[in-house]
Amino acid sequence: MPDKRFARYLEAAFDAAYLLTALALGMILLFTGETPLKRLFGVMALVLFSGDACHLVPRVLLALTGDEARLKARLGYGKMAASIGMTFFYVLLWHAGLLAFHVSGARVVTAFVYLLAAVRILLCLFPQNRWREGGDGPWGVYRNIPFTLLGAAAGVLFFLYRRAEPIGLSWMWLAVLLSFAFYLPVVLWAEKRPALGMLMLPKTCAYVWIIAMGLMV
Repeated sequence: MPDKRFARYLEAAFDAAYLLTALALGMILLFTGETPLKRLFGVMALVLFSGDACHLVPRVLLALTGDEARLKARLGYGKMAASIGMTFFYVLLWHAGLLAFHVSGARVVTAFVYLLAAVRILLCLFPQNRWREGGDGPWGVYRNIPFTLLGAAAGVLFFLYRRAEPIGLSWMWLAVLLSFAFYLPVVLWAEKRPALGMLMLPKTCAYVWIIAMGLMV
C-alpha cells in the first residue's frame, strides 16, 4: 500500500512539473520570442498547457486524495478537453512547419489537415465516448484515427525538411514519432493492461521536447 501511495505522489509531482514547464516555455516563447515562429511555438505551448491542465489537475487531485468516485467525471471531461487541445496543437505544429521552411503550394494538404482536425473534434463530442465514465471504450480508438493521421502529416512534413534551416527543428519528426509510439499502445491496449498507462510519461516528455525545440529557432 505505501508503494502505491508513493507511485501516486510521484505521478502527481511529474504532472505538476510538466504543466509548470509547459506554461513557462509558453510564456517565454510568446512574450520574448523575436520571430513569429517562436511566438507560434509559444501559442502551441499554452494550448498544450490549457488542454492538459483540464485532465492532469484532476489526476493530481486523485493522486493526493484517492477519491476516484468524486473525480471520475472531471477526469473524463478533462480528457475530452485535452483531446481537443492536442488536435489544435498539431494543427499549429503543421503551420509552424510551413512557416519555418517557407513551404508554399500546400493548400490541398493543409485543407486535409483541417478536415482531419474537424473530424477528430467532432468524434470527441459524441456521447458514445462516455466521458463521464472516464472516456474509455471503442470510441477511444475511433477518435484517435484522424488524430494519428494528423500527427503523421506533421511528422512527414518535418521529416522531409529535416536537413533544412532552421536546424533546431531537425529532430522534430522523431519527437512526433516517439509521442505516437508511446501513445498508441495506451489507446489500443491499456484497458486490458493498465500498466501500459505508464507510457504516457515518456509521451509527455516528447511533447516537452517538441516545445523546447521552439527555443532553438
